Amino acid sequence: MNKSILLIALVISLASCSSTQSTLKNTDDNAPNLTLSKDNTFVITAYSKDKKYGYDKDYPINIFFNNTKNETINQDRFLNALAGPKGEKITFTKLESCCPFPTKRSELGAGFLDVYELKWEGQKKPVLLYLNIYEKGILMVPMGLSLKK
Repeated sequence: MNKSILLIALVISLASCSSTQSTLKNTDDNAPNLTLSKDNTFVITAYSKDKKYGYDKDYPINIFFNNTKNETINQDRFLNALAGPKGEKITFTKLESCCPFPTKRSELGAGFLDVYELKWEGQKKPVLLYLNIYEKGILMVPMGLSLKK
């Protein structure tokens, strides 16, 4: 309920601002469609060389979901493919939705980023990643993480 009120307020404010632009820097409508492995995680072959990728709200991990009715399944498919820097098993928790931005892929004309906290054994400080279900992009492993074996 609270998210709906916030989203409606955002749409009204976006409609009143004719020059509202998205601050997202790494969307790519021509990105290939995501493929699944046999264990229902995304097949990821690229490692990001940009330290902002996934860690900065302007450079979220774009895991477009329009081909599924479940808004969280692609986050799980992505995060379950990852491991800690030395292959450690990670756990993740969604903390919040934040950082509204304009998008044509939402009925209301606006989207939110989902913030996930990642933890693994031996870690000094949890990692926060920004995930975007509304836009497409090249899916990569964020710096400091690895792929699950």
